Amino acid sequence: MLDRPPATPLRTAYDPRYDPLTDAGPGRSRDYAPTYWIGTAGPAPEDDGPVTADMSVEVAVIGSGYTGLSTAIHLARDHGIEVAVLEANAVAWGCSTRNGGQAQISAGRLKRSEWIARYGLDAAKRLHAEIVEAFEVFNDLIGSDEIDCDPQPGGHFYIAHRAKVMPKLEAEAALLREVFGYGARLMSREELHARHVKDQEAHGAMWEPDGTSIHAAKLAFSYIRLARRLGAKVHPSSPVEGWTTKGGYHYLHTPGGTVRARRVAIATAGYTPPGLDRRTRHRLMPVLSNSIVTRVLTDEERAACGFRTGSPLTDTRTLRHYYRYLPDGRVQIGSRSAITGRDAENPKHLELLKKGLYRKFPTLTGIALDYSWWGWVDVSHDMMPRITEAEPGTGIFYAMGYGGNGVMYSAQAGRRMAQLIAGMQLPELPIFGTALPHHGPLTPFRRLGQRMLYPWYQLRDETL
Repeated sequence: MLDRPPATPLRTAYDPRYDPLTDAGPGRSRDYAPTYWIGTAGPAPEDDGPVTADMSVEVAVIGSGYTGLSTAIHLARDHGIEVAVLEANAVAWGCSTRNGGQAQISAGRLKRSEWIARYGLDAAKRLHAEIVEAFEVFNDLIGSDEIDCDPQPGGHFYIAHRAKVMPKLEAEAALLREVFGYGARLMSREELHARHVKDQEAHGAMWEPDGTSIHAAKLAFSYIRLARRLGAKVHPSSPVEGWTTKGGYHYLHTPGGTVRARRVAIATAGYTPPGLDRRTRHRLMPVLSNSIVTRVLTDEERAACGFRTGSPLTDTRTLRHYYRYLPDGRVQIGSRSAITGRDAENPKHLELLKKGLYRKFPTLTGIALDYSWWGWVDVSHDMMPRITEAEPGTGIFYAMGYGGNGVMYSAQAGRRMAQLIAGMQLPELPIFGTALPHHGPLTPFRRLGQRMLYPWYQLRDETL
């Protein structure tokens, strides 16, 4: 008789009010958010069932999203290291099935000019080289026969929502070309409308050669299949509810048993429980982003919107809109949402997003929506990610803080975290080897600050 993985417990209902800043944890066996990606990806792949007894493993990865799965893939494939991935709910339950499916040549929230101002020119150039390499790693993964994610390449369009932004875009494009040797260029409203998309807000755009849209859940599901084929184990419904360390081993306590591991990789991003480990507590500011997908457009609607690309589109607002034309003829658009999970269902946030869609594409005013959801983005306090050992010699590593740009960079982040775990030295970069910053005494007031900043951002973006 063949051995079969233990049955996963029946899923509990999706909780739309879940809030990683205030809830003790993400729950157990919770169902997916009702995203377009889950609705169109087909059945979730096979996994190894929940942890049902005490077990030992060389490396335990907490979180089965893009970063955790990339870590498992690279540990198994490149280093031959035994690895088990622990997931509290359904596989790839968090960011990886709730994002906009946009891969851009960025990580974190800062532009290249801001890198120079913060780190200096030499470090900024090395950071750029890291991001270029990351896109190559991502392309190699999604270009393999084992990854099926409906890629739509064609570059990234950074679209000026007001005329006053064009000089800044022109300066950034020139910096990318002249300092970093990267082929970004500016295009006029007329060229954008004639060749790519008729966004009625657009006053022009900066185009970056590297940008690919993907199907978020299909990518995550493909990562799971690849990780398991390489020998990694993926255990859903296995939240880490306690953690002790003794004699050089970490003991991760789950409802079904304790997992003993020499090293632990944390890849929980915006869904990091506050009590998981003191070294990740208050290191991120989880920020809600909501997203909608329309019904399939008619030929007339598509022509009026001028969609000639499925590439990632992003506008220049601080609370930016990210949007795209999907392969099946729908339109997806997302932006920032409520401050708290308790307010996430408030219809005013959906109305604001719909108005954003209508401004860009007036012909879609009142169009029926097939999907609406939201999810948490892992924004670090200095707007840049970290891939590091939490403290030297602890055997605890983490990779997070992408600020909404993790679809692409998570592949490289997982690879880099696997290299750290394997004892390799990473390049000298400000995102490696240093901890995510803490907000210290301001921690209890972060959401108060967020409530004050959002109206200011809107005033600055739309009026001043």
